[in-house]
Amino acid sequence: MATTGVPVLGFFITIVLMRLQESWAIIENHVIIQSEFYLTPEQSGEFMFDFDGDEIFHVDMAKTETVWRLKEFSEFASFEAQGALANIAVDKANLDIMIKRSNHTPNRNEPPEVTVLSDKPVELGEPNILICFIDKFSPPVINVTWLQNGKPVTTGVSETVFLPRDDHLFRKFHYLPFLPSTEDVYDCKVEHWGLDEPLLKHWEFEAQTPLPETTENVVCALGLVLGLVGIIAGTILLIKGIRRNNAVARRGPL
Repeated sequence: MATTGVPVLGFFITIVLMRLQESWAIIENHVIIQSEFYLTPEQSGEFMFDFDGDEIFHVDMAKTETVWRLKEFSEFASFEAQGALANIAVDKANLDIMIKRSNHTPNRNEPPEVTVLSDKPVELGEPNILICFIDKFSPPVINVTWLQNGKPVTTGVSETVFLPRDDHLFRKFHYLPFLPSTEDVYDCKVEHWGLDEPLLKHWEFEAQTPLPETTENVVCALGLVLGLVGIIAGTILLIKGIRRNNAVARRGPL
């Protein structure tokens, strides 16, 4: 991969919301981020809005349309995609100026951190989703390939756009629906300018190790002992209470 990409990031908008409840105030901090960048020589860019770390929408540059992360969002808001294209055009012009002023100095490459996990607890034969979380990288150019038993998988895969971080680095999620079995193993293969070679994160089903029989016996014995102690203590307290009541009854009223 080439190393001449220089991303230009957009501006960030912070909104602080406050509401009053009864006689005291609750301050709720929420952040809306408008992130836009343009890359060269890839001639690609991105425009998106983020709310508290979750994507609201992005603009598909090729189709010139707004793509909402959840379709329900479009029912109470709208965004004109043509405005994003105008912003990207400005970014491109600014980038050309910055490249000349920096004497064509390339962007610093920050390699990604990669984690693979399942969407929910794994049960054999139960449909699930593998998540490849790619974090703390820059510039926002990356190749991700899912491998099943060493072979590329494309069916059903999906991904997010590049999501901004507070430190001006990026994060991204890739998803793979799968049916867990003991025979299949999976890898998330990540290629980035900051890596000397592709990074593979492995995942395979690991059955929970049952407790040894001796451990089970010890646990049962401890439970039995605790139960007996509780019964004995309760009986003693009950007897003391009866004796105390009988003593009060013999003395009679003062």
